[in-house]
Amino acid sequence: ENGANSSFVNRLVDEDVPAEMVVACPFDMMDQPPGPFEPVVTAGPDLFAPERPNSVGYDLSDVTDLTRIDAARTPPEQWQVGPILAGPVSGGNPEAAHNPATGARIGTVQAASVEDVQTALGAAQPWQAPAQIRAEVLNRAADLYEADFGKVFALLATEAGKTLADAVAELREAVDFLRYYAAGATALTDPARGLFTCISPWNFPLAIFTGQVAAALAAGNAVLAKPAETTPAIAAWGIDLLHKAGVPRSALQLLPGAGGVIGTALTSDPRIKGVAFTGSTATARRIAATMAAHLDPGTPLIAETGGLNAMIVDSTALPEQAVRDIVASAFQSAGQRCSALRCLYVQQDIAPALREMLIGAMEQMSLGDPWQLETDIGPVITDTARNDITAYIDRAADKGRVLHRLSTPQTGTFVAPALIAVDGIADLGSEVFGPVLHFATFRARDLDRVIDDVNATGYGLTFGLHTRIDDRVQTVADRVQAGNIYTNRNQIGAIVGSQPFGGEGLSGTGPKAGGPHYLPRFTSGAAPVAGQAEAGDADPAKIAQAIAAAAKLPVSPRTRLLPGPTGELNRLTTLPRPPVLCLGPGEAVRQAQVQRVQTLGGHPVAVQGHLAPEALIDLPAFGGVIWWGAPETARAYAQALTRRVGPIIGLVTGQPDAAHVLIERHLCVDTTAAGGNASLLAGG
Repeated sequence: ENGANSSFVNRLVDEDVPAEMVVACPFDMMDQPPGPFEPVVTAGPDLFAPERPNSVGYDLSDVTDLTRIDAARTPPEQWQVGPILAGPVSGGNPEAAHNPATGARIGTVQAASVEDVQTALGAAQPWQAPAQIRAEVLNRAADLYEADFGKVFALLATEAGKTLADAVAELREAVDFLRYYAAGATALTDPARGLFTCISPWNFPLAIFTGQVAAALAAGNAVLAKPAETTPAIAAWGIDLLHKAGVPRSALQLLPGAGGVIGTALTSDPRIKGVAFTGSTATARRIAATMAAHLDPGTPLIAETGGLNAMIVDSTALPEQAVRDIVASAFQSAGQRCSALRCLYVQQDIAPALREMLIGAMEQMSLGDPWQLETDIGPVITDTARNDITAYIDRAADKGRVLHRLSTPQTGTFVAPALIAVDGIADLGSEVFGPVLHFATFRARDLDRVIDDVNATGYGLTFGLHTRIDDRVQTVADRVQAGNIYTNRNQIGAIVGSQPFGGEGLSGTGPKAGGPHYLPRFTSGAAPVAGQAEAGDADPAKIAQAIAAAAKLPVSPRTRLLPGPTGELNRLTTLPRPPVLCLGPGEAVRQAQVQRVQTLGGHPVAVQGHLAPEALIDLPAFGGVIWWGAPETARAYAQALTRRVGPIIGLVTGQPDAAHVLIERHLCVDTTAAGGNASLLAGG
C-alpha cells in the first residue's frame, strides 16, 4: 500500500504537499471541505446522494454489530405460507419445508391452485397512484425491510441456507432496489403496461424477488409474483412489508407453487402484459414460447439467465489478491450464483504456485450450518442439486481430473468445493450450479484464443480479469462479450446503481437490473403508426446480405461513469446490438422504425416487402424485430423467433426503447488492487 497515491510515503516525498497536511488527522479531515491536495471521499451512506440513501451495512468483525444481530435474529417458529391474494384463497395440499443445512422441519407451504391464479388475475388492478406516491411507498418499504432485519436474516439462513455475510448482502441489495426504482419512478413519462408476472429464483429469494416486483410497481403495474418453490417464506416476508408500506393488495399478490403449474398459468393468460424472469436459459426459452402462443405479440420478456463465467489471471497479477477473489467468486454462496466463476484460466508461468495457494485457501474454508458466523459455505438448495453436483464431481474423479476436494458434512444437502482440471471452457458443456471450479492454464501468446473460446460458449454474463497491465484491462474488456466485467476483484455481488447486472447472448435479454434502462421496459410507450400490408415478398438472401453489411458498420460506444466508492471505477458502456430488422409494413412505417433505431444508436436493416415468418428462423444473427402491422402476422413472427437457435430475440410491436437496440456492458475495476489508486490523484 505504500505505492498508493493516498499513502503517507507517497505524500511525504511530494514537495507540493505542505507538511501540516501530511501529518493531519484523517478523521478530522473527513469533516472538512476538500482542499487542493485532498481527495474527495464520500461517506458510505452518501454514495448515491442526493438520489437516495445507501443501504445500511453491518460489520461482521465488530462485536457491537454481531451482538445486535444475535439479539434480533432468533430462530423462526414453525411458519405457514400460502397464497396472498386480493380475493378468496382455495390453495392446494400443505407440504412441509425443511432447513437444507440440518434437515429440520421449519414450516408449511400451501401452494396456490389454478383457481387461485384465476382469482388473482381477476382481482389485479394496476397501481394508479401518482408516481410520487408510489415512490414514497417503496421507500417506506425499504425502511421496513431494514427495520425487520433480524427476521429476514433468520429466514435466509434456515430456508435458503444463506450465511450471515450473504444474508447481509441480500438484504442490502433488496433495499437498494426499492430505493433505486423509487427514485426512477418519477422520471417515467409513459404509462404502465398493466399486469406483470414476476418469477424469481431461490438463489436470491429476497433481492431478485424484490427487484422484479419493485420495478414493476414503480412503473405503476399490478404484479403477480411467483417465488421459487423452495423459498416462499422469504418472499411472503417481503410481500407483507410491501403491503404494510402501502402497496394495494390488488396491485401485488403472491402465488407460490410449482413452475410447471403456476408459472405456466401466469405466462399463458392473455391478461398478462409483461413477464420478468430469472432462472435457467432453458426455462426462459419455454416461457418465451408460451408467451408467443398465448399473450399479445410483443409482450416483453425480461429474462436474466445463466452463464459459463470465466476469469483470466495473467503472470503480472498479485497472487494473494487473485486467490482471495477466485475463492469468493467460485465458492461463496456454495457456488449458487449465476455470476459465479466456473472456469479459471491461469497463465502457465504462475500456475503451479497459484494452484498451490488456491488449494491452501480452499482448505481454510468452513462448511456447516449457515446460522453460525464461522461458516463460510452453506448447503446447496435441495437433495436433487446435491446429488447431481456430486455425481458430476465423481465422474471427474473417475477420469483423474479432480485436483482437490474438501470433505462433505454428513448432514444436510452439502457439496464440498472441488477443483477440477480442464483444457479449457469448452470442456464444461453446461453450467454446474454449485461449488465446482474448473482450472485451465494458458500461454501468454494464447490470450486472444482464450477470449475467443470464452465468447464461443454463447453465454455472456460475468467475466473476471486479474492483471497489473493497464492496457490489457481495456483490450480484454473490448473483446469479451459479457455483460459484467470485473478487474482485480471478485466477479460476484453487483451493487444496484453502481454495477447494473445482466448478460447478453444466452445469458439474458436485457435490460440490466439496477441500471438506467431497466424501468422503461415496464412501461408502454406511445402507440406506433399502424402499417398496411404491402405487395411483394422479401428476399431472405438479400436480408442476410444486409445484416452482414450492417454488422460491419462502425461502432461508437457511449460510456458513462456510475457512482461508487473511492478507489473503484464503474463504467457503463452501450453499443449496438446485432442489426435490428425493421419490417414495417409499408415504406413510411419502415422508415419511421429505421429512424427510431438510428436515433437510439442502433443499426437498422430495412426489409422491403413481406417477410415470411419462417424465414426468421434461419437468418444470420440479428438483435431484434420491429413490426407494426397485423396482430396475426405479429404472432407468427413471435412464434418463429422462439424457434431460432441462440439468444432469445424479442418482437417489438411498439416504439423500441434503448435496450431493444443497444447492448449494455459494465466494467468494474478495483483501482487500489495493484498498489496504486489513480482515482485519488488531483483531489479525486
